[in-house]
Amino acid sequence: MTGTRPLSADDLTALLEDVRRAAVHAGDAIVALARDGACETWRKADESPLTAADLAAHEIIDGALRELDPDTLVISEESVCALDALPRRFWLVDPLDGTREFLAGNGEYTVNVALVEDGVPVLGVVHAPARGATYAAARGAGATCSDARGSTAIRAASDGALVVVASRSHPSPSLDEFLAQLAPHAVLELGSSLKLCLVADGTAHIYPRLGPTSWWDTAAAHAVVLESGAHVCTLDGAPLRYDGRGVLNPSFVCTSLPYAAWAAAARSIA
Repeated sequence: MTGTRPLSADDLTALLEDVRRAAVHAGDAIVALARDGACETWRKADESPLTAADLAAHEIIDGALRELDPDTLVISEESVCALDALPRRFWLVDPLDGTREFLAGNGEYTVNVALVEDGVPVLGVVHAPARGATYAAARGAGATCSDARGSTAIRAASDGALVVVASRSHPSPSLDEFLAQLAPHAVLELGSSLKLCLVADGTAHIYPRLGPTSWWDTAAAHAVVLESGAHVCTLDGAPLRYDGRGVLNPSFVCTSLPYAAWAAAARSIA
């Protein structure tokens, strides 16, 4: 995958199945550690939890990507690398997104693997081990959800009763103000990148994230969202991008709705 040309749809499709297998392998390792009761837990410098499952999943995915695509930089939540001069193409990995959900035992955690090109996620796999579900997408190839019943193409929905998905573990003090500006709606609370996936598969219409996240939290599901026909925008309606000097995302909205449907809500918290 060397060179500066953009990857074609065929290139990305060829990569996707290998990436999916790596994510599922990592998920199996997470589940095994939880089942065997061998999952040590530590605290990072920012007091967020780190478990043996995070590290085991990181080793599996990092190794798989370096074998599959040795010339492309891998940026993982559980590794350190310089970000001063990002290449035009790189991998973004969160080996266990939703560590708090994992520790709580509610199953709302995921394995996230994305390929970013020119600031845009062009391939993404979100594997939910406890749910036995895998969301996957590559630019130009559509988005799917695979489970025990097989693989199904998914599309975002823009009609029906409005459903909002919100963070279970990271509530925002601005959320109520944002929601007050929307049409009447139901709210689902969930952990990890599954929230974006619920917009992608049509279960929900909008996910406002009104606080910091990191690139690896969102990029894989963002790729799925884009191929489902929805989008992820900053509060001014501009597409969320993965470039610049830091790995923190601004507040954003993942939605299948037009900007006009939530612009007043965004302005209310600006």
